Amino acid sequence: MEELYSVGIDIGTSTTQLVIARLVLENRAAPFAVPRVAIAEREIQYRSGIHFTPLLSDTVIDAEGVRAIVAEEYQTSGFAKEQIGTGAVIITGETARKENAREVLRALSAFAGDFVVATAGPSLESILAARGAGADEYSKERHCQVLHFDIGGGTSNLALYDSGTLVSTGCLDVGGRLIKVDPAGRVTYVSPKLRQGAAGPVPRVGETVTPADLAPVIDTMVAALEQAAGLRPGTDRLDAFTTAGTHWLPAAAPVVSFSGGVADCIGAPQGDWRTYGDVGVLLGRAIRDSAAFRSAELHQGRETIRATVVGAGSHATDLSGSTIFYRDIPFPLQNLPILKLTEAEERGDAGTMAGAIRDKLRWFADESGLTQTALALRGEKNPGYARIQEVAEGLCRGLAPLRAAGFFPVVAVESDMAKALGQALAARLPGPLLCLDGVGVDNGDYIDIGAPLAGGAVLPIVIKTLVFNGP
Repeated sequence: MEELYSVGIDIGTSTTQLVIARLVLENRAAPFAVPRVAIAEREIQYRSGIHFTPLLSDTVIDAEGVRAIVAEEYQTSGFAKEQIGTGAVIITGETARKENAREVLRALSAFAGDFVVATAGPSLESILAARGAGADEYSKERHCQVLHFDIGGGTSNLALYDSGTLVSTGCLDVGGRLIKVDPAGRVTYVSPKLRQGAAGPVPRVGETVTPADLAPVIDTMVAALEQAAGLRPGTDRLDAFTTAGTHWLPAAAPVVSFSGGVADCIGAPQGDWRTYGDVGVLLGRAIRDSAAFRSAELHQGRETIRATVVGAGSHATDLSGSTIFYRDIPFPLQNLPILKLTEAEERGDAGTMAGAIRDKLRWFADESGLTQTALALRGEKNPGYARIQEVAEGLCRGLAPLRAAGFFPVVAVESDMAKALGQALAARLPGPLLCLDGVGVDNGDYIDIGAPLAGGAVLPIVIKTLVFNGP
């Protein structure tokens, strides 16, 4: 067994948090068999305090403020940054749309260890929150469908699991900090996203409001969540609040679960609704009082406000192993876009494959030329020597423009043929080369690949979608 430490940093619309987890790697193959290394244990070692995300304005994150929070939490945790081997920095919700999101990631680079992912995609956020809350395990154990809502300050991320398998993800512009208020109940901020989606009157900045004044807006947001869960007829509110660039169809799952800061307000006792300087308390109460949600089975997740950061710290990393091949790779590799062939293109001869690859490489060219990409294949079970040689030849010819631009082949294969394919490619190509196995990806995904673990037998990987949201 081998162990490593993983960090999760979540810079959200409302809060910034950090966790450090211990991951135990174990070879589960029989003696003398091909190694199959898996993550056998995940244990949270440190949970930070919950800090309000520092902002310089409605559109600019306080990068130095975020860096100071992370530095303080590292010191408090007792872990040195050199001890961290993997993990994820997740900029989520409306924070991902701030003007200087990338600047924040650069400010955190000193704490990133050798391999930390920087991403803000709603699909990845949905998955991490659901796994951090345990919705995937509950679905697997009960052999049922579970629809998980992670409701934060700016967005609600949705993940549908069926018997432990992820079916779909989505994102709605529904959150507790779409309206901010001061202690007197005076409105200090209203999100433009809310003005686009709300059916009723939206308060203006400077107005002093009461829960009754905000009820129409809150009810509209809850209606969008109800329609997303298939608990309310129609899709008008759902369509109005769906985050740009994402898609969600109503999913009538028998079990619904919640996480995020608003989840803590669903079952919270009565108190001052202005406690957090936003409408999160009112949104949580409205969900609690929703007749539609009361008609479903509600599952209380093991994490609420910390679900995403726990998922980032302990569930973001998977492993590629058993038949990998790599040579002279400058690890870590980050944000490589995926180019995936169709099944017909992949099953063709060397000429067919080469032509398809060259055609699709144009997707990743701009005025400055091509960029480093990762080629994805389904692979074949038990391919013969001649077929492996044919595939290698097709890849060599197809990837020639990429190599001419100064990049090296990165090939991700679903089946376990990466080592043999890598050896065939190595005989044809000089320089850096990487072939991964057990990696299921699609066009539109991105992949991050870390430095080798377990004596070089496996590589940590993170698959993600939408590295940054648009404005």
